[in-house]
Amino acid sequence: MSNLQSGQLWLLPVSLGGNAWSIWLPQVAHDQACRITHFIAESAKTARAEIKAMGHPVPMRELHIEEIPQQLPTAAIDRLLQPLLAGLDIAIVSEAGCPAVADPGALLVRRAHELGISIKPLVGPSSLLLTLMASGLDGQQFAFQGYLPPRDPERAKRIRDLERESAQRKQTQLFIETPYRNMALFAALLEQGQPATLLCVASDLTLESEQIRTLRIRDWRSQTAPALDRRPTVFALLA
Repeated sequence: MSNLQSGQLWLLPVSLGGNAWSIWLPQVAHDQACRITHFIAESAKTARAEIKAMGHPVPMRELHIEEIPQQLPTAAIDRLLQPLLAGLDIAIVSEAGCPAVADPGALLVRRAHELGISIKPLVGPSSLLLTLMASGLDGQQFAFQGYLPPRDPERAKRIRDLERESAQRKQTQLFIETPYRNMALFAALLEQGQPATLLCVASDLTLESEQIRTLRIRDWRSQTAPALDRRPTVFALLA
């Protein structure tokens, strides 16, 4: 049962880069964001840039922006959510586009449910869903695996395990990498993957430089490697 005395926790989508507030994000998200003065974010710097981009009517110095700490015990979560219990609305913003998906904001949402707080998700671009939609891979069975190990032999083993699991479950596997390691991961996928496995590489989603392509591993091997260095990229494979 919702706590009628509390504020609402809004899950506010933000841009994946570029001028998203005029193109990718709906007016309802903009209007609601401009009514909120308390924000929770992974990065206060990123949040301030988004708030500026949306044209928030309240001066930045009068807004409250709290960063999510790396360690999130219940006491820390409750401190972040305290304004809700005082009747104020809060918006969570994410580095991943949509809050609580591949994002630590999920822990705050879970606690808000425990406290009986109303959760209000808003529509916006999710790099994971955009990749899945555009990949041509299985959209009925899929899993997000987060980051793969950064180095071999752990990375090589993880790729083989994911490929085997994909074949057994007929499941699309989605994963990401720190942008400066994208090329190393791409090379490892071509080295470890089976020739017939489908691999989608989706970079700079929603930007003018967006590139999305799905090929079998054997065909990727005969192509010039895409330029992935320092470009936000989502990988997806289906064995």
